[in-house]
Amino acid sequence: MKAMEIVKTWAREFIDLMLIFIAIGVLVQIIFGTGDTKIPYFGAVVANLMDLIGQFGTNGLVGLIALLVIIGIFAKRTSSTA
Repeated sequence: MKAMEIVKTWAREFIDLMLIFIAIGVLVQIIFGTGDTKIPYFGAVVANLMDLIGQFGTNGLVGLIALLVIIGIFAKRTSSTA
């Protein structure tokens, strides 16, 4: 069971790191724009986020349920780490 706790901890830390990269990518695209300049490593973060949000919206009730599940997972995780 100790091994599972270690894997869970690593997964949580990895997700936190990826969320930081997403935030940095959004900020970089807001500051420098998405015009003709190609910013390495940050691709189309804002466009991908907008597509994801659009998919939640176009899927109606299923999209709403999926969004609530994701929010529930993150809320549970942040309340248990506090």
